[in-house]
Amino acid sequence: MITIGQLAGYIGVSIKTVRVYHDKGLLPEPDRDASGYRRYGASDAVALIKIRTLAEAGVPLARIRDLRASGEEELRQALGEIDDELDARIRRLQETQARLRRLAAGRLVPLPDEVASHLEDLARWGFTSRWVDLQRDLWILVFATHPDRATMLFHDQADILADPKLRQLFLGYDHAYDLGADDPRLDDLARRIAEANRERYGSGELPGLDADSEIPALIQGTVNASSPAWERLDSLIRAHLNA
Repeated sequence: MITIGQLAGYIGVSIKTVRVYHDKGLLPEPDRDASGYRRYGASDAVALIKIRTLAEAGVPLARIRDLRASGEEELRQALGEIDDELDARIRRLQETQARLRRLAAGRLVPLPDEVASHLEDLARWGFTSRWVDLQRDLWILVFATHPDRATMLFHDQADILADPKLRQLFLGYDHAYDLGADDPRLDDLARRIAEANRERYGSGELPGLDADSEIPALIQGTVNASSPAWERLDSLIRAHLNA
């Protein structure tokens, strides 16, 4: 017969862990001997090894108690279920790890690879980092709230920016950020943007989100709040389109 300290040392757990197993009803607590010490035998050591093995495999203590009282077939089935749960947990951990790595790389919210590549093109074409960051945030919002429409809208904008002539209009929009709201160049830029919209889309509706979605207004409000010139430009474009 051995003491609790010896038992814990042989099996490779702490005395505190053994006591926790006692409190949880996993390992029966032996009576004290004449000296006042609890003494453990070989059966206690074997039981502790089984408990430790299940615990290290990730089995919750509450389930270990039930498994210890089950028959061989029931135990095998339960362990199979636990194995499936561990597989699912591993997949979730791998997904979490991938998100953390994207975060470490500066991608707080994942976007489709084609959008990430497009954002790199914006920087290469001369758009400011302010514009690129704004576009990233806006596409994150669109893809998160309207995944069914986001890809179509993205491809439409990507096609526009692939045209050097149309790209210059967006570059003009970007670089108008620091202009005064009453700068006369804004009206000329707004007129050219409105004409380009009519030429591309005719008299039909511009592609957008669902009619009852508030996201477009939220996006435009974010853009307008960034710069008085951008707010004025939006107002002038709408006026030209409605003329």
